[in-house]
Amino acid sequence: MYEGGCQVPDRDFWYEEARAALRQRLSLAGQTRPAPRAKNVILMVGDGMGVSTVTAARILRGQRQGRPGEEATLAWDRFPTVGLAKTYNADAQVGESSACATALMCGVKANFETVGLDARARFENCASTYASRVPSLLTWAQQEGKATGVVTNTRLTHATPAALFAHAASRYWEDDGKVPSSSRRVCKDIARQLVEDEPGRSVNVLLGGGRRHFLPKVARDPEAPHEEGRRLDGRNMVDDWVRDKKKRGLHAQYVWTKAQLQAAAATTPPSSSSSSSSSSSSSSTADNIADPQQASGVPPGVPAAVSTSNQRPDYILGLFSYSHMDFEADRDAGPDGDPSLADMTRAALAVLQRNPRGFFLFVEGGRIDHAHHYNNAYRALDETLALESALLAAMELVDVTETLIVLTADHSHVLTLGGLATPRGNPILGVDSKVSDVDGMPYSTLLYGNGPGYSVPRTVPANLTHQAAPGTSAAVEEDEEARNRVHGAAVPRQWATHGGEDVPVYSQGPLAGALLGGVMDQTFLPHAIAYIACFAEFADRCKSGNDNYTAPPMPQMCVAPEVSSISSGASGHSPEVVASSVMAEHGKTLHSGALALRYGRALLAALFAVLVANGAHAALLAMAAVGVT
Repeated sequence: MYEGGCQVPDRDFWYEEARAALRQRLSLAGQTRPAPRAKNVILMVGDGMGVSTVTAARILRGQRQGRPGEEATLAWDRFPTVGLAKTYNADAQVGESSACATALMCGVKANFETVGLDARARFENCASTYASRVPSLLTWAQQEGKATGVVTNTRLTHATPAALFAHAASRYWEDDGKVPSSSRRVCKDIARQLVEDEPGRSVNVLLGGGRRHFLPKVARDPEAPHEEGRRLDGRNMVDDWVRDKKKRGLHAQYVWTKAQLQAAAATTPPSSSSSSSSSSSSSSTADNIADPQQASGVPPGVPAAVSTSNQRPDYILGLFSYSHMDFEADRDAGPDGDPSLADMTRAALAVLQRNPRGFFLFVEGGRIDHAHHYNNAYRALDETLALESALLAAMELVDVTETLIVLTADHSHVLTLGGLATPRGNPILGVDSKVSDVDGMPYSTLLYGNGPGYSVPRTVPANLTHQAAPGTSAAVEEDEEARNRVHGAAVPRQWATHGGEDVPVYSQGPLAGALLGGVMDQTFLPHAIAYIACFAEFADRCKSGNDNYTAPPMPQMCVAPEVSSISSGASGHSPEVVASSVMAEHGKTLHSGALALRYGRALLAALFAVLVANGAHAALLAMAAVGVT
């Protein structure tokens, strides 16, 4: 697509780039037909989880186990395939979450702070969204009859998960109050798209935070009664979700505590008494959504638990917090508290695995990013380990031989890990063994390039853990002070920026080794996943065996085809690269360079032999005889 005389890489551009990369990788891997396929797909994203974060989290894992830490292994370290993904955006060198998520889930580069749209969209320009919408892995999976799920510990409508189901000119349009008044009639907010539009309304499991974007201003939050909903249209999107499922005769349940989620995802149906209660609650919620005198004492519009039937739910909506869910270090793990990322992953799989055609599950450890923005290394590493726990929970429940598991990040952060002769087992959240050779002050081994940790004199976390004696390991101090510690930053900023380097891609499962190793653009990942799982344009390869991507290569000709850059199109049309042999059939004059290519390497080698054996004069005569000179 051309805009203002400049080419804008739109959806078609990135799709073709992915096709070319697929062909190349399958060819290099020597893949033969029929290629393997994955029945199930699990895509896990550590938001802001760069390589330094992974390394530091690995050391923390080991030190929590009473070891030095450097030798520890995370679950994804055992995956046989590792790659690197480029994270730049269509208009930004350092990637932003919603644009990176669009690349990662939709396979196209997007502009900064837009979501579910290609580069033709403009930030906060509602009109630009209609021609630039792009489908996601969620859409592709549903088209193949797969069960689908979205799990995150951020708001469900936040930048990264939103790329799976929404198309918005601003990632901040999470409810209608954030959409410009002039655009509200034509551009839906993200929460409304999730409830009303495909693929959101057909997602089987939706678990995360962000009740505030689903509730109207008149509704109070059940866990934070001093907070109210943010919707200006007066609608309760939770009730709309329940009503939609009930109208379609679907078995669905809304939950907002850990105990409710575990009950909803149980392998046995609820008892008749609880079913009756749930059915009654559902009726009250769907038909009288603003009753301030609910017997349960729950604020208007937010029922304790709502079910549309007495059968096991095939659809679950869980909104466990007013905004983002608590960090793992602060989470209330009791039955009335919030589920962990691992808890939500188990619950999602309990529902999704009932579908005999397989599933697609997205899991985001989204609060890694938030902790890094605060320069709070402790919580960033702890959240990384919570994501590992979710991965381990998933691997215990699925058949890994028919499941593609991909774990990556949307972008990195400006965390660094460094020291001078730092001894093994040095507390990863502590200071280096040597002070600065410039100002004589200590410094932490974990530092940030920018952020709120900047101060003069610089911030130095207290290292109350004693250094380990040789041959022993140090304990890791994890009191409240350690959890809240802010690490130093080189440049002052209220909110630390993202990092722009490539991020790791860990994978295992069918075709992972052939397609997901090495360096790749982030946009390639969803297309590779789609190929492996037979989604979208690759669906036919699993149905009929028609697979042009792994077709046997054409037999090599003795003469290499020559290529000319001369256009054969009519005046005013785009230039077309054509083979010189085709041009000869149309009476075109061939360049001598194209003629030389016609004779192939064998002839050139023979001419060189003549040159060596008989001198340059004889070689020139031989070349003249065949018309090369």
